[in-house]
Amino acid sequence: MQQTRSNSLSALALQRFRKNFWGVLSFWFIISCGVIAVFAYIFAPDDSRNANQMHLSIHSKKPGFSVKMLTIPSKIVTDQLYLDKLFFGKKSMDTEIPIEKYKFMDSVLSVTPYTEGELIGVSKNIALSNFPDNSTKEQIETQYIKQRKFILGTDKYGRDMLSRMLVGIRISFSIGFVAVLISLLLGITLGAMAGYFGGKVDIIIMWLINVTWSIPTLLLVIAITLALGKGFWQVFIAVGLTMWVEVARVVRGQVISVKQMQYITAAKTLGYTHFRIVTKHILPNSLAPVIVIAAANFAGAILIESGLSFLGIGAQPPMASWGAMIKDHYSYIILGKAYLAIIPGLGIMSMVMAFMLIGNALRDAFDVKQ
Repeated sequence: MQQTRSNSLSALALQRFRKNFWGVLSFWFIISCGVIAVFAYIFAPDDSRNANQMHLSIHSKKPGFSVKMLTIPSKIVTDQLYLDKLFFGKKSMDTEIPIEKYKFMDSVLSVTPYTEGELIGVSKNIALSNFPDNSTKEQIETQYIKQRKFILGTDKYGRDMLSRMLVGIRISFSIGFVAVLISLLLGITLGAMAGYFGGKVDIIIMWLINVTWSIPTLLLVIAITLALGKGFWQVFIAVGLTMWVEVARVVRGQVISVKQMQYITAAKTLGYTHFRIVTKHILPNSLAPVIVIAAANFAGAILIESGLSFLGIGAQPPMASWGAMIKDHYSYIILGKAYLAIIPGLGIMSMVMAFMLIGNALRDAFDVKQ
């Protein structure tokens, strides 16, 4: 009977959620970002590892900038598995040179590197032997000299902004997923123990919750990060260890309310173990508010990681991170190139807003008063 009622409430909540335009739109936006995060190097124009191909001669170019790009293939052969290349980028040893013009002369390729303003680039001769054997001039022209367009422009190191943005989605998604997973595991476990057993167990866990809550989140994350060391996974763990408190408080309150129900008393009378009562009967009927909190925590984790990367203790270079991209370019706001900081800022804002909107939609869907 209880299971049937739970299923019907879930179906009703799903029906309400489908009617929420912003919730559904945010859901599909998040799914799209998730797909991009997994297959970032397929969508990114620069598929080198961390989208870190630098071209200093074309730094800080506006969106839509286009230039001829000469690729000189490396003679060093790197063995790389297809899946490694697919998910972590290509280990590229090739040399890319932005050029203005070129011409073939006997056994060399004469190119004029791209220069900015009134400066005239000094011609440079590249031996045709640098290209694969038996490559004709036509093959070199079609395979190794291509017009490259930078849809979102380039950063101060001449890297493709679009590629960095796409790869940066992976950082935001990863930090949100891992941090929320850690917070749910800790919060649900401790909150359920405090609410179900009460007494001294409740006092000790509530004391731990209050102490953790009294410390500013960013300060606690910085302390944990410094203790664990700078790095990718250290940030994930640090953020997750600071976000379990709210989950624990909500779960505790829900468990205290649900354990007074008659079906819980009946389960105790039948001799069921505490573990079975909590996992099979109490938690399934207590997790609706937790789902809403998890969505908000996902957004919060993205903001915290961006803040840490901005401070220089988050994801480390050359790893693409939206917060680090803002840090590298915030000074360009007064130099007339504000888009270099605005583009990653819009990425953070859109991702956080999507999770907040889906959290509000879930809250309305699970509202039994409607």
